[in-house]
Order: sequence, then structure tokens, then C-alpha cells
Amino acid sequence: MKKVGFLSKLKRERKLQLIEESVEVCEAYLLKSGNCLKSSKILLREEIYENAVSEAYYAMYNATLSLFFRCGIKCENHAAAIMLLDELFRLSDLAKVLADAKKERIDAQYYVTDKRRSAIDEDSAVCMVTDAEEFVFQIRSYIGKLTGSLISKIRDRFEAL
Repeated sequence: MKKVGFLSKLKRERKLQLIEESVEVCEAYLLKSGNCLKSSKILLREEIYENAVSEAYYAMYNATLSLFFRCGIKCENHAAAIMLLDELFRLSDLAKVLADAKKERIDAQYYVTDKRRSAIDEDSAVCMVTDAEEFVFQIRSYIGKLTGSLISKIRDRFEAL
């Protein structure tokens, strides 16, 4: 399976590994996520749509990293983070939202339609910021429900990758 091979490669390179669980690092990434979300809203209000989209994505990505660190997982790859949300945490809907957001962020960050316009319009930016708010809320809720037993199961799934 292609996914498993990719994740195994990252594990060999130590870009994906089990580490000590950390509430402190989890909280630091949640703070970072919250700041990105605030920034995305300011940028949206100022009609700077491509940057609003990027910050909204990073709000989601940092929330994801907070979840990983809470469970003692270090992940240094965006694509792998999406896969892990699905494979380890069984959060398929959130994995899809993050994957879609990643694509939007790449479009916003690297492409323009012409010299005067961004590749991202207002509706897309509003949708992305709204999705980010819901995503971060869902991740925070999931973290709040984590138990030692569930973290152990997640870590066991990681080992089996």
C-alpha cells in the first residue's frame, strides 16, 4: 500500500516518530493555532484573501500537531499529518477537511490568476476560515476527550504502521 510505504519511509527518516506525550507542547500548538485563526479573520476582514486562507490552513495544521504531541507523536510532514488523522485517530472527515485546506493553501500561496487578482476569491476565503474554526473546535474537543487508554491504542496503531 502506497500510504504505508510513505509513512514507513518517514519513520525510517525519523520525520515521523513516537516521542514522550506532552501536554505543554500540545497547549503551545493550540495557542499557535488560535493565533493563526485570529490572523485569518483579520486578513479576511481586510480583504487579503490569499493570506487569510494560508493562516486558516495553519490554524488547522497547528491544531493537528497539538493533538499529535498530546499523544506523543512527532510528525514533520503535512501529507503524513493528514494520513495520520485518518489512520490513527479515525477522524476521516477532519482528514478530508485538512487535505482540502492544504490544496487551497497551496493555490493561495503559489498561484495568481493575473497581475491584479489572487487565485482565491472572497467566498473561498470565508469558507476556509469557517472550516478552520470548526476544525479547531473539533480537534480541541477530541483532545479534551482523550484518555490514557485511547492514547495507548493510538500509539499501538502508530507502531503497527
